[in-house]
Amino acid sequence: MEAALTLFGAGPVSLTLALLLARHAPDPARIVICQSAQAASGLDDDPRAIALNHGSEMLLRQLHAWPERGTPIQHVHVSQQGRLGRALISHQDFSVPQLGTVVAYTDLVQALRQAIEHSGITVLSGSPPEVLANHGTHSLLKQDGHTFTSRFCVHAEGGTYDKQAVQDWRRDYQQHAVLTLVQASRPKPGWAYERFTREGPLALLPYHDGPQGQRGRYSLVWCCTPERAAALTALPPSAFADALQHVFGDRLGQLSTPNPRQTFPLGLNARRQLVWQNHVYIGNAAQTLHPVAGQGLNLGLRDAAQLAQSLRGRLDTAAPETLLSDYARKRRTDRLLTLGVTDFLPRAFATRLPVVEHAAGLALLGMDLSRRLRGPLAQHLLSGLRE
Repeated sequence: MEAALTLFGAGPVSLTLALLLARHAPDPARIVICQSAQAASGLDDDPRAIALNHGSEMLLRQLHAWPERGTPIQHVHVSQQGRLGRALISHQDFSVPQLGTVVAYTDLVQALRQAIEHSGITVLSGSPPEVLANHGTHSLLKQDGHTFTSRFCVHAEGGTYDKQAVQDWRRDYQQHAVLTLVQASRPKPGWAYERFTREGPLALLPYHDGPQGQRGRYSLVWCCTPERAAALTALPPSAFADALQHVFGDRLGQLSTPNPRQTFPLGLNARRQLVWQNHVYIGNAAQTLHPVAGQGLNLGLRDAAQLAQSLRGRLDTAAPETLLSDYARKRRTDRLLTLGVTDFLPRAFATRLPVVEHAAGLALLGMDLSRRLRGPLAQHLLSGLRE
């Protein structure tokens, strides 16, 4: 088999890129997705909720890969525990129906997989693929007995920060994220919350109704020290809810947390160079970010959109490195800006220095009072920079 393009990894970024390219490919079967056996077996134990911004939603809808369930975010309330200052970002500022939508990670991947099934794209499952040889214009690959050549190789593997190979830019934030679902007695439909604490940010995202129409659910991402995360995970539900209430406050009434909790280590791990000969790195394979402001997957989907645009109709080119280098150049500004924002925010608010905390509070207050001040950041979070 001779593949035009092979994708390593079968997460949302990889699947989105494959679908974008298949729409204009003469033979979609020459687009090959190599997924691990674990990825192919199921997603039932993945607890993540994903905040997809307006730009990501438009991209997935045009691919007919938008999940059936989703909860809109129309307002984002940003605050700092123990200090003055807050900022409110509203969909009305940008004349859009919503700033984003919260979906279950499992629902998103299932919607993309269903679209893949009808696309004609080749999917190989099993052990991770091996690169047997690389000749600049094509690579010789092997996966579970299948040996084939590929003109383009796209790395879109995921994985948590602690299990990834060390890249050029790496920072351990000394934070873990505690994930669970929360029930609120006084929910505010369409409102999402980001609250900065001295240990890291805490986010509550509106989530779809539960069993028997259970309403008022929120997805919690609580970033704190590893020791604090371990202690929180070990608490009984009532004590965990009390700890959360103390940090978040009573904006949503009484909070209860009957659901299981999981933790993930947090860090920055990013490549400086995205291209090597006919290989290119996108999504988490290019950059793993702190989850503050929910930018990781949105950035990866913009990677996929730009790469599809750069390669459209050119999968049989004799100079793949030239096309891929052009892609990397076009992604540079958006990528560096997003890396910078998501690296700065969790560290700035967690310095424990009163002067810095007061300055951050004044910055939030200034953003709240002036649309001109909050507009550029909010616009970037809404759709990012695209060429």
